[in-house]
Amino acid sequence: MKSLIVLAYIMAGLVTIASAGEPWMAAAAAKAEGQLVGRFGEGQRGRISRGLRQAGVFWRAQDGDAAVFEGFVSVNFAGTPAALDTMFARLERLLEKTDGHMAALAQEYKTQADLDLGPIEPYDDLFAAFDPAAHVIDDMFGNKLAFVVLLNFPLTTLDQRLAEGTRWTRRQWAETRLAHRFAKRVPAEVNQAIAEATAEADRYIAEYNIYMHNLVDGNGARLFPKGMRLLSHWNLRDEIKANYADAGNGPAKQRMIQQVMERIVTQTIPAVVVNNPSVDWNPFANTVAVSSVAGESGPRGVNLTADPEPDTRYATLLKTFASARMMDPYSPTAPTLITRRFDENREIPEARVKSMLEAVLMSPHVQKVADLITRRLGRPLEPFDIWYDGFRPRSTYNESQLDEMTKKRFPTPEAFRREIPAMLRKLGFSESRSAYLASLIAVDPARGSGHAAGAAMRGVEARLRTRVGKDGMNYKGFNIAVHELGHNVEQVLSLNNIDHTLLQGVPNTAFTEGIAFVFQARDQELLGLPRPKDKQEADDLRTINDFWMTYEIAGVALVDIAVWHWMYDHPNATPLQLKEAVLTISRDIWNKFYAPVFRKKDVLLLGIYSHMIHSFLYLPDYPLGHLIAFQIEGQVEKAGAVGPELERMVVQGAIAPDLWMKGATGMPVGPETLLEATGKALQRL
Repeated sequence: MKSLIVLAYIMAGLVTIASAGEPWMAAAAAKAEGQLVGRFGEGQRGRISRGLRQAGVFWRAQDGDAAVFEGFVSVNFAGTPAALDTMFARLERLLEKTDGHMAALAQEYKTQADLDLGPIEPYDDLFAAFDPAAHVIDDMFGNKLAFVVLLNFPLTTLDQRLAEGTRWTRRQWAETRLAHRFAKRVPAEVNQAIAEATAEADRYIAEYNIYMHNLVDGNGARLFPKGMRLLSHWNLRDEIKANYADAGNGPAKQRMIQQVMERIVTQTIPAVVVNNPSVDWNPFANTVAVSSVAGESGPRGVNLTADPEPDTRYATLLKTFASARMMDPYSPTAPTLITRRFDENREIPEARVKSMLEAVLMSPHVQKVADLITRRLGRPLEPFDIWYDGFRPRSTYNESQLDEMTKKRFPTPEAFRREIPAMLRKLGFSESRSAYLASLIAVDPARGSGHAAGAAMRGVEARLRTRVGKDGMNYKGFNIAVHELGHNVEQVLSLNNIDHTLLQGVPNTAFTEGIAFVFQARDQELLGLPRPKDKQEADDLRTINDFWMTYEIAGVALVDIAVWHWMYDHPNATPLQLKEAVLTISRDIWNKFYAPVFRKKDVLLLGIYSHMIHSFLYLPDYPLGHLIAFQIEGQVEKAGAVGPELERMVVQGAIAPDLWMKGATGMPVGPETLLEATGKALQRL
């Protein structure tokens, strides 16, 4: 353990190899350094010394004694440029194949759990929880491939990447990403435990449906159409958005959905109503009864009391936390999931991310936009108006008409896939480019809301998984599918059209979310609906809509961050204690940033997002994604088309976030572009 704790100092050169690893390591490393410098020259001493430090800190007794170590480094140090080039090319090619085949296996193992293909059997859960790649890194340390990399390529810190990365070549960035794969020696059982916790959480969320026609108010009235089944939280939130077009029953429906959401967050929702079309539920009185709707079928409720869900939501979150903590001892430079998410995954320090979010939350534009919404609604704001989307340019079609249109056009996932080339052409991709991209995107029927999965190996299809009902894809499903299409296009281009597969992807998840938002904002355009006549007004409304969406999700992200800090501060908490903490955190952040605007305190809606339960501190990527999307949108607008400009951006690959954004738009990542544009839009409106 001591050797792991001092890794950060080893990487920085602040301690010698004598401070870490096996007791004989210092002498063996000194001997090996002298021999290697004698063979390859004084000019290679820096690389030799660094490589020995990096390999030595991870070397364990089971890897061999001093003689084995000395023999290994003598054979495996690439001491000439030609030898290093050959090694780099070989590793890049073979690791791409490894990643690709492991990703394909993982997707296949999750097929029954992820896709709407009928019941999930117990053994399907076991497959979904099995990570075929769990042993790969552990095995590569075991057979010493990892030590080949550590001996020859540089481990870097976040500070180094941020300070020096602007001067690095593409090859240097690729070498950095190569070495970073082996910056931890995590036992396979830890990776497998994380995979199992993730699969269990995914299953819990994917089947958390509410049958909306089974909701009744105090008069026994049903506000929602028969057959409507909404997944928490995605579909519930989107149904709130859809009902702004319903001037009659819209507010009543929205208030009912808000009540459902708060029951989920507080875990006062009756367990029997989750994913059950056989039970009627009044979420205000919190009473249940056998459904009086003729022809309802599904899992019958055995217990028709309003017994609450037994804090399952928070028990599930605690399991993901417990699995994440298992990696902490093996990650000395980022010893919590929180630091791993910000310093390693996002490569944007937590303090800077929170500063960006608070710049939006505390902007004077918030109250001005809220006042504008109030005037447009003709009533005071209510808490669910954090999801107001009335600024989006509207077509002449209402939600039901859009549903009818998309269901007819996309009765199956295959129908959506057939139209991908046409949709991409509308976004400015050439005919040949559109066909090429579509050929590398498969579409599957999702059990949950949907997601996009990259291939990780060139020439293999990315997977677009989206929810398609028995009567076809409704408009909400289409909107989500277009979002996922954005992910897939990025995944295909940043893998197949990049110079180094070690740089495949984008700097972090927020960037791929930003690209997906660019696609999603054009969903009605992709349906062939007419654009607004007043382009300036439409652009201003879209800007204000982006600002309001960022304002909403920024608070949600702060809740997610605070909850993970609380769990680390209270590692032995019970589900009940975690629930109370989440409620307190949700209230506090609402009261600080939202209550002054909405004139109501102690609202719990910020705790509804399902990502908090199954996605390991993912939510900050959404507001960052909105900021990134807005910066990308501005550049796309200048260029005049989405397709070619996005392709130029994404083939930069997984370099540092600010470096990527400067290459894409000329500016680092930040809220300034959105805040400035929002101010101008408010003035014009």
